[in-house]
Amino acid sequence: MSDSTPHLSRRRFLAAAGATTAASATLAATPALAQGATPAAAQPVFPQQLPILITTSVQPILPKGKAKRVVICGGGWGGLSAAKHLRQADPSLEVILLEKNPSFFSGPMSNKWLVDIVDTQFLQHDYLQVADKYGYRFIQAEVTGFERDRKRVYTAQGYLEYDFLVLAAGIRYNFEAWFGDDVAAANYTRTHFPSAYIPNNEMFRLKKGIQEFKGGDLVMTLPPPPHRCPPSPYERATLLAWMFTVKKVKGHITILDPKDSPRPLGPGFKEAWEELYPGMVTYVPNARVQSVDPYNKRIVTEAGDFKWDHAILMTPHQAGDMVWKAGGIGKNAEGKPTGWANVDQFMLNLKDDPDTYVVGDSVGFVSPHFGFYPKSAHVAHRLGRIVAGYIAQRAAGKTPKYALPDNLCYMMVNGGLNGGPQEDLLVTFDYKVNEQGIIQQTQVDDNVRSHRLVKEDFGWATGMYADLFS
Repeated sequence: MSDSTPHLSRRRFLAAAGATTAASATLAATPALAQGATPAAAQPVFPQQLPILITTSVQPILPKGKAKRVVICGGGWGGLSAAKHLRQADPSLEVILLEKNPSFFSGPMSNKWLVDIVDTQFLQHDYLQVADKYGYRFIQAEVTGFERDRKRVYTAQGYLEYDFLVLAAGIRYNFEAWFGDDVAAANYTRTHFPSAYIPNNEMFRLKKGIQEFKGGDLVMTLPPPPHRCPPSPYERATLLAWMFTVKKVKGHITILDPKDSPRPLGPGFKEAWEELYPGMVTYVPNARVQSVDPYNKRIVTEAGDFKWDHAILMTPHQAGDMVWKAGGIGKNAEGKPTGWANVDQFMLNLKDDPDTYVVGDSVGFVSPHFGFYPKSAHVAHRLGRIVAGYIAQRAAGKTPKYALPDNLCYMMVNGGLNGGPQEDLLVTFDYKVNEQGIIQQTQVDDNVRSHRLVKEDFGWATGMYADLFS
């Protein structure tokens, strides 16, 4: 089965798993996607489609006034950045942020949190306080559908009309690439062997499993590219090796990578495994997953079969559910879904809709030179700010000029051994448009681990959190 062909939707997963909360039932109300199908752009959820236990209004949550309204769906790094910078660029705009979680939990720095180098307070932040500070409205609600032709976003509480729409949907796990229609296996895997690349609660389940691990074989699968934060799985494995060393846990980590070598920062990670944690990390290249048996703890890959005592199982990634619901997924030459948003590479709007923008990890193909922007918090933050500028200029009757992001990723490989310093690696990316009108990427890997980079790492995180929340 193709990695990018969803017919087991997140809505169906929740319904089949026996979810009975209002949010879960709302998701279950929308039929699952057929193989190869893409949701229509205009498919709201109406009351007659919903289970009787839910009372859902099709009335507007907030009647639209004279001010131009921007609705942002998703309160991650891209959505929060867009909300703040929209209000700063044009205070006359009405900006509404929709997010299903009650509080923000950061993916960046979470590997350090998993091994207790940083605490929860460092990563978790309040939505209401920052919305009040910058003058946009936060509504805790799960998006259930869109009518892009009528410019409406639907939630269980009702709908919102908009002038501009920003989809900051993040990612979804493509469990059907592994399990097809086997919802029970997908549910069991996510519950018992979570990857925690989607905050919030999953993070705590993963941390509990890691902290209670008493030893044995721990297997990590990596998604095929593109996936969220490309170097972070290697950082996670490395910090787990550090924690096992410090706590004297007799554990061994096997990394199953579909790529032919770790990247970015491959030499730096390999040197850390060999010098700091000898014999604790086995890296297996070309280990594309063929089948997973979560019940018997067995995985079959093109590089061999593996058993585990505990596992962190990362499925292939795709654009988040909201992009599918909005009908924003691109198609390949064979007419099948690509799994990612079909955006204009410069203006970041859907190619069939100039008023719907996509920011963050859901953004699709942007360049034949490198394919996709790295799906990182830094890029999401920059794209949110860029799109905020585009919308503010358009609202003022101006024609925006394109802007490009930058990117950087700090990766900790040493939490401090035998009284020594903590150490990081760093990869940076720069973007420009060449004479042929193609976006080009320049990547620089700093593979020499350094305590100086740790200071920069925490400075970067503190500055980014301050930009969004202070």
